[in-house]
Amino acid sequence: MKKLHISKWLNYGIALVWIINGLICKVLDVVPRHQEIVGRILPGVDARLWTVLIGVAETALGLWILSDILTRLNAITQMVVIAAMNTMEFILAPDLLLWGKLNALFAGVFIVVIFYNEFVLGNQMVSEV
Repeated sequence: MKKLHISKWLNYGIALVWIINGLICKVLDVVPRHQEIVGRILPGVDARLWTVLIGVAETALGLWILSDILTRLNAITQMVVIAAMNTMEFILAPDLLLWGKLNALFAGVFIVVIFYNEFVLGNQMVSEV
């Protein structure tokens, strides 16, 4: 029961990260640095439009987490998106990142948390049922 409780709160926290970064930081443009990063990674495109589209996708990912539907596919999607986004940012825009190249460490920790929550805690909960 305790593992279910931990996993549920981890889900809420992970979803909140996606929703805050997507909706607040990107769609509502509270953190304009995100638009600069998009402009650097995708030169020659409408950076604001692409930032909003990415923000909507991140918000949708957060809502998908809360839906508890296809959780394994969701976790894999999150890990791939985080790895891809952070690799591009690390190479193309490290000077625009909040913690510079150290952002990669935080991304790695976030991937491990997502993996642990879904594939370790999730497996234990299924076997206990």
